[in-house]
Amino acid sequence: MSAPVLHLVRHAHAGDRAAWTGDDSQRPLSPKGWRQARGLVTGLGVTSLRQAVSSPSLRCVQTLEPLAEAHGRRVESDDRLLEGADPRDALDLIEAALARGGATAACSHGDVIPGVLDLLRSAGMRFEGPLTWPKASTWVLEGDAAGRVVRARYLPPPSPDAR
Repeated sequence: MSAPVLHLVRHAHAGDRAAWTGDDSQRPLSPKGWRQARGLVTGLGVTSLRQAVSSPSLRCVQTLEPLAEAHGRRVESDDRLLEGADPRDALDLIEAALARGGATAACSHGDVIPGVLDLLRSAGMRFEGPLTWPKASTWVLEGDAAGRVVRARYLPPPSPDAR
């Protein structure tokens, strides 16, 4: 049986925040972002997805939609992944998902993800790859049976030229 894994994805490209006139939580993916989201379907190498969970922000939900649909899943929303959320709450969500086993994809923002990585680093985690989190990048977090993260490796964003 393989180790439980959670793919922690930063949302794909969603255009310029300053140019968006509506509620930022409703800012959608750009065409480039949709290409990146579709690239996650093959780029993550997930063979069986148990759960897709996302910040309620539209750009995060849309980032996981192609992956979730490819596995017959729906994207579930969780406020612990929202921009501005406490990284400790996001880490609790991650550890609970790892404890359930299987593969989970979770999408969050550029403030929550480094907060989670900082918590893991403070706990002694060593990282495989650069400590970075550009849009549409992924941190693959492997867990033990208790849900503790035991390995973290970085995957760069899918090519924006992916179809």
